[in-house]
Amino acid sequence: MRFKSITLGLMWLLLSGSVTGAAENAAGQSAPASEENSYTAPRGPGGKPDLNGTWQAFNRANYDVEPHAARPALAMVEGRLGPVPAPEVVALGTIAAVPGGAGVVVGGRIPYRPEALQRRDENAADWLNLDPEIKCYLPGIPRATYMPYPFQIVHSASALFFSYEYAGAARNIYLEDPGEAPVDSWMGQSYGYWEGDTLVVEVTGQNDRTWFDRAGNHHSGYNTKVTERYTPTSDYTLRYDVLIEDDQTFTEPWRISMTLYRLVGADAQIQQFKCMEFVEELMYGHLRKP
Repeated sequence: MRFKSITLGLMWLLLSGSVTGAAENAAGQSAPASEENSYTAPRGPGGKPDLNGTWQAFNRANYDVEPHAARPALAMVEGRLGPVPAPEVVALGTIAAVPGGAGVVVGGRIPYRPEALQRRDENAADWLNLDPEIKCYLPGIPRATYMPYPFQIVHSASALFFSYEYAGAARNIYLEDPGEAPVDSWMGQSYGYWEGDTLVVEVTGQNDRTWFDRAGNHHSGYNTKVTERYTPTSDYTLRYDVLIEDDQTFTEPWRISMTLYRLVGADAQIQQFKCMEFVEELMYGHLRKP
C-alpha cells in the first residue's frame, strides 16, 4: 500500500510538471531588465505600470534552477550524491525524467557553503521523501513564481495581492515597511515599492522548509532575504529578477532571472488546485487502522 501511494503521488507530481516544457529561458545569464529595457508599459493604478493579470513562467527552473542535462529522476549527476532511481520511479519511464534546462541562476552555479552543499546533495538523494512540493506544502518565494502553474497579480493604488494556483497560496504585499517579520512562515512577509517602472518586493521571515526546486536547493529560512524585481518588457512579458541573500547558506548573494508571460484568452485565469486531498494517502495512509 505504501509503495502504491508513493507511486501515485509521484505520478501526480511529475505529470503536473511535464506540461510546462516550453522553451527554456536562458536569459538568466544576461543583465537585469532595468539595465537594458526601453519599453514603456501602459499606466495602471496610481500611474504605475499595469501588472494586473495572470502570469506564468515557461522554463525548467522548478526541476532545477541550475543548468542541468536531461536525467532520470533521482539519478546520480556530476558533483552530487544520488541513488539509482527507485523502483516506483523506474516504473514511470520518461514521465519521471527531468528535462534538460539552461538554468536561471545568473553565473550558472549557486555559491553554497561546503556544509550547505552537502545538505543540498542529501536533499537531492532523498528528493522523493523530502521535497515540500510532493506533500502540497506552500512553496515559498521565489519558487511559487516558476512552478508549472499560473499566478495572478491584483493591484490598485493602495493594495497589492498575489494569488497562486498551486495549493491556493497567496500573499498580501505591504506597501509601507512593516519592519521585521514577527514570526517565520511558509510564504514569508512581503514589502513592495516601485523603482521607476519596476515593482520591487522584499521578502523576509520565510521558514527553512521550502526549497528552490526539485533538485534539493535550499536556504536557511528566517535569515534569508529575497528581493524580487518585476519589470515590464512588453505588453505580454515581465522580466523577473531575484536577489537571494543568506550568509548562513551561501558565500555571497546570488541572482536568478527569467521571463514571465501574461496569459491571454479564455484560459487566462488561475484554476483551483488545492492539492492536499491528493496527498493524504501518501502522507498518512500508513497510519490507517488495519
